Amino acid sequence: MAYDFSKLKNQIKETEEWLSRELSGVRTGRATPTLLDGVKPEAYGTRTPMAQLANISVEDARTLRVIPWDKDLLKTIEKGITEADLGISVATDDQGLRISFPELTGERRTQLSKIAGEKTEQARVTLRGHRTEAIKELEAAEKEGGMGKDEVARYKEEIQKLIDAGNDVLGASLKKKEEEIAQ
Repeated sequence: MAYDFSKLKNQIKETEEWLSRELSGVRTGRATPTLLDGVKPEAYGTRTPMAQLANISVEDARTLRVIPWDKDLLKTIEKGITEADLGISVATDDQGLRISFPELTGERRTQLSKIAGEKTEQARVTLRGHRTEAIKELEAAEKEGGMGKDEVARYKEEIQKLIDAGNDVLGASLKKKEEEIAQ
């Protein structure tokens, strides 16, 4: 009986994508619209993602411009950004909001690197969980008599290779993010 690795590969890919989304929310020295992805102001009776309420653009390296599609939501969006506690300043003008990101201090850069490291470690723990789950499936198949010991050992090695490759991708993502934070 051949083991189907597609489930494990999908889980590894999902974990990599999750880490990518999480790291995009960690602030670097540059202002990017993805930093506001986690901000969901209370609009029309529900928490709504910023991208559905306004146009978000980069004005310069440390400033974002948020132009709401409904001008009545200006105060709501401002309140949502303030409540998100991103360490940014918000100014309202006649067109919309101007969000300024202060220069990162050495201490803040260290904190952000630590946060990125913690998120990467969460992803690695998830990968280890997927590995454990796949190995349990193999051992169950062996007990049922569907696989031999040699076959199980070979598949376990293959699973470990997939997990190692996933960990390499996670490590590369962390390294890239740390370089962005250091700039």
